[in-house]
Amino acid sequence: MYLGIDCGTQGTKALLIAEDGRPLGRGYAPHQLTERSNGARQQEPQWWIDALRESVKQAIAEAGSSNVVALGVSGQQHGLVVLDADLRVIRPAKLWNDTETAPENAALIERFGGAQACFERFGIVPRTGYTVSKLLWLKDHEPENFARIRHILLPHEYLNFWLTGKFYAEYGDASGTAFFDGRTRSWAAEVLSEIDGGTGHLQRALPELLTAEQIAGTLRPEVAAELGLPPTCMVSSGGGDNMMGAIGTGNVREGVVTLSLGTSSTVYSFSQQPVLDPTGNVAPFCSSSGGWLPLVCTMNATNVVTQTLTLLGKAVADIEPALAATTPGADGLCFLPFLNGERTPDLPAARGSIVGVSANNFTPSNLIRAAIEGVSFGILNGLDLILAGKPAEIILVIGGGARSAQWRQLLADATGATIQVPVETEAGCLGAAMQAIYAHSHAIGSPQNFSEIAQRCVRLEESGTAAPRQELREAYRLARDTYRHNLIHFYSVPL
Repeated sequence: MYLGIDCGTQGTKALLIAEDGRPLGRGYAPHQLTERSNGARQQEPQWWIDALRESVKQAIAEAGSSNVVALGVSGQQHGLVVLDADLRVIRPAKLWNDTETAPENAALIERFGGAQACFERFGIVPRTGYTVSKLLWLKDHEPENFARIRHILLPHEYLNFWLTGKFYAEYGDASGTAFFDGRTRSWAAEVLSEIDGGTGHLQRALPELLTAEQIAGTLRPEVAAELGLPPTCMVSSGGGDNMMGAIGTGNVREGVVTLSLGTSSTVYSFSQQPVLDPTGNVAPFCSSSGGWLPLVCTMNATNVVTQTLTLLGKAVADIEPALAATTPGADGLCFLPFLNGERTPDLPAARGSIVGVSANNFTPSNLIRAAIEGVSFGILNGLDLILAGKPAEIILVIGGGARSAQWRQLLADATGATIQVPVETEAGCLGAAMQAIYAHSHAIGSPQNFSEIAQRCVRLEESGTAAPRQELREAYRLARDTYRHNLIHFYSVPL
């Protein structure tokens, strides 16, 4: 058996699979989240370990077996975990959706001569959610903690350290730090020197990089005993949740598009070459399967829809009738859904807006549609950037939003693409387990490639397919034009 673990914002999930991808056992444990009005969003790394323990034990109990030969860890990207010389966590981890560090991000960009200069020097334009500004924030606001740093880790790397006792990074998750150059696939020491004054303090705290063929190690004996797993169980390099979601949807070759509708929304497509965008809207990330994974992320997705439903006294089940009863564009009601600020476009301090309200269109159903359209149109603008205007033919949709048949139909009608849904909804878990298969096969001298692993492990839910209705394309084009117009008018930053 192979085990995939996905440490997200809201909780940790575990999935045990057979070598052909069949699910054998599952587990889940929630996380707490510390949020403040100034944009700070943090979690204690210990909460992740506690949730990992619980979710893995549940999965083993359901499978009725603990004979796991290898596991992989998927983690929320960009979070900062810092350890001291005694390998203790120094402070809570600042997360991907922490916008408290926006001033530090702006300061770093200015120090390097502006966004264009950052792009030319490092191949990336830092966004507030990336890891680098968290380090400068720590130096400016908690200098004593900054001085104690001896190890800099991302969430999945910290869990790998807890599992194996070893410090390693990998290219996919590292490329989301903004102190990594995706073009050369190496740490960007110059960025860290700007923060620590050239002392080398931060550079020395970085872990060694692994490729997907290499394993991070085997389980520490005490961890193996605690989890009920064999001490010979190998741990793959793992990666960020988007990179693992790519593997888990078969997005390991060019021509595949994955759109994730979770707390945040992401869209990405595998590439054999770096995809470089001087505006910074397209993140030039590496994949965790070799190659690159150009990606656009918006910080507001199912959280906006859920909050809208709660406000109206509605439930998730009310999405279906609301979308079915309304028309594209919600009769002119437009929701710019920046409740958490926004990453694409780069508006960390933005607040949301509801535009075009009239006596006729201000209904619960239209407001639900406007929220879903606002979330959808924002991420589809990102897809346009990745594809450079080329139409998508097939889009694999994952995440909580993918469960809604009407939402899937909206995406099909708005893009003209066929929307498909993988049978395994936990793509991050599945991708981590698939990467474990890949690493294990190389470790034992019988290497498999990701395409053949995906061919047997990734299955599609035929009943979830949504074909585009061409008669609605024009209506959705007009609705998207209205969204873009309001975005430009109210925020002065067209995507």
